[in-house]
Amino acid sequence: MPILDIQKRARELGRIRIGQVVPTSNGKTRPEKLDRFRLTSHSRPLLEKVAELYGGEVAEWQPQGGGTKAWEVITDSKRLPIMVPPQPVTQWYEYWTGGGCKHRCDGHTNVLTDELCDPEDFGHQEAIKRPTTRLNVVLRDVEGIGVWRLETHGFNAAVELPDAAEFLAAAGGYVNGWVSLEPRTSKAEVPDRQNGGTKIQTRHFHVPIIEIDVTPSELMAGRGRVATPALAGPVPGPAALPAGGPAAVVNPYVEYHRQVEAAVSLDALSSIWEAARAQNLVGPTASATPEAAAFLDAFKARAQAVKPPAAEPAPAAAAEPQPDKEGAYEAEVVEEDTPFPDPGADVQAGADADAIWYQAVKAGGERGMGLSAVVDDFKARMGGLLPDDASAEELQHYLGLLTAGVAA
Repeated sequence: MPILDIQKRARELGRIRIGQVVPTSNGKTRPEKLDRFRLTSHSRPLLEKVAELYGGEVAEWQPQGGGTKAWEVITDSKRLPIMVPPQPVTQWYEYWTGGGCKHRCDGHTNVLTDELCDPEDFGHQEAIKRPTTRLNVVLRDVEGIGVWRLETHGFNAAVELPDAAEFLAAAGGYVNGWVSLEPRTSKAEVPDRQNGGTKIQTRHFHVPIIEIDVTPSELMAGRGRVATPALAGPVPGPAALPAGGPAAVVNPYVEYHRQVEAAVSLDALSSIWEAARAQNLVGPTASATPEAAAFLDAFKARAQAVKPPAAEPAPAAAAEPQPDKEGAYEAEVVEEDTPFPDPGADVQAGADADAIWYQAVKAGGERGMGLSAVVDDFKARMGGLLPDDASAEELQHYLGLLTAGVAA
């Protein structure tokens, strides 16, 4: 039986950015804000599609701090069509160095150490200067199964994006919308170093926002949400009932049962599971109902039926090599398998987050932990951070704690 949560884990396809780093006359670099979106990815074909849809040219890009070669495109667009997943926003005060994240807190508790923040600590003082807000979205018209992450350190985004995300989460499922750059202006009194006294400084900047294609009342009635391939017809509203009243409510698992019975591969079953999970019919947030239990049993049975047969046993080992008449042995070339990351090693640039998470799940299994227990343990150790939102560095940090036997 496949590990379903690993099969459906949202892959990060790229980043949505609103700035870039440019060289200066003294040979250094400086950050520069943009008035349109800049997208980066390790996949050139994805960015070629982005450029085709939203303008710009694909160029080679070297991430700061080294790492594997990537690509970027500065689009001509201030507005991108997206699908917003449930709970797309995470927020922390963070302080990073070349060695990774040194401080992550909610303003009161450092979740990396599970200790109260020290207001005099340098890491805490630096962290609270820049609230880190991360927004995961799906680009509606770009190929690929996964999310694009927008990260911002602005105060306006920090106070506005979570409120919009909470409202969309109440609707359930994925919601069609837009991520936009909204121009803003602020005025502040600052010291006048030339003439003495103070002066009024005007700043112009852009703030990323989420917009939707329907009114709030239409969204709460069920419109604007994304219908999945496993559903025949629009997604029903959260409180909508058939004309016959409560007794006539249709079992929402019926269509999924039909899809499961027709599935002929584990990949097809994985897509069905993802669609059902998007509707909160399965997974940790689903209700424990007899219908849900029956669907899960049917799903497991079908997965076992379409599971590929076990691989043929490995051939017997070759006979021991014999020396030639001069007593020399013929050299043997041994190909090394590519190992999963060493839990005690530093994360290398371009490390695969999925492989590290797989290793963590494997390490948890060796300690008698199921998948849900590993996810709960990860959240407990990493201050509520979900594995889907974690970077390769954060997953590696957790793997080290788990294999070292550090208590949660």
